[in-house]
Amino acid sequence: MKKITFFAGLLFFLSVCAITESDVGPDIPGRVLRVRDGRIISFMQMIKEVKKADLVFVGEVHDDSGHHRAELNVMIAFHESATPVAVGLEMFRSDSQNVLNAWVKGKLATKDFLPAYFDNWQMPWSFYRKIFLYAREHEIPLLGLNIPDAISQKVAEGGFASLTKAERKQLPPGISCSVDETYMAIIKKVYADHRSQGREFVNFCEAQMVWDKTMAWHLVNYVKENPGKAVVVLAGVGHAWKRGIPEHVETGSKLTSRVILPLVPDQIDQKTVTLKDADYVLLDY
Repeated sequence: MKKITFFAGLLFFLSVCAITESDVGPDIPGRVLRVRDGRIISFMQMIKEVKKADLVFVGEVHDDSGHHRAELNVMIAFHESATPVAVGLEMFRSDSQNVLNAWVKGKLATKDFLPAYFDNWQMPWSFYRKIFLYAREHEIPLLGLNIPDAISQKVAEGGFASLTKAERKQLPPGISCSVDETYMAIIKKVYADHRSQGREFVNFCEAQMVWDKTMAWHLVNYVKENPGKAVVVLAGVGHAWKRGIPEHVETGSKLTSRVILPLVPDQIDQKTVTLKDADYVLLDY
């Protein structure tokens, strides 16, 4: 991810300082499509069902504030049901885990946390602010799942084979451009929008797999080390849908997962979504 500029970061900092940290609270969403039978159920009925899984993926479009409200509500519902829970973040790299730990333990003020946030993520703090504050207020562990920007960029430009041994040690083995036809079509569509960068398609595809497989790898390791704790995973729709991180989690492990996605034009549609995409679709958020 590109780092945000100093002046833009300053503006975000000033805006967050104008808001108190005590106004964290949910706006409970309404209807949810349960994909397996096409029934419309309530948000809390969905929570009751997904709590049985080891991992619950909640997809987002990064600049949609409604999606972030829905993510916060999933976190709140898990916490208030006394379900031991952690939250996995696409938005933070695994090498920033110490910062996340310090934040959750209340050792960092917002002004001290923001530089690390902007170093990891380019979206405005206002989109994610309540999520991070709620985690800190209730001491919910936050997990950095992403990889260093330099590695993903190197794979996109030269393929997985271009990585050094030291770089490969930060990733799971066996990464290749191997996906089903539907997912391949999505990757090709994204690739077409980036052709001006001169990257070979197979390298572009391998970079996507590096993201998905590495985030899955971190999740599997965490659950193994913390049995009995569910993980709510917040990630972009392209990573959170079943063909992304969840598929790599369930391949080679006995962990179970459920996927909750928002409606997304031309990708997640109420009439065409199947169980190969998601388990639940949020219709109101």
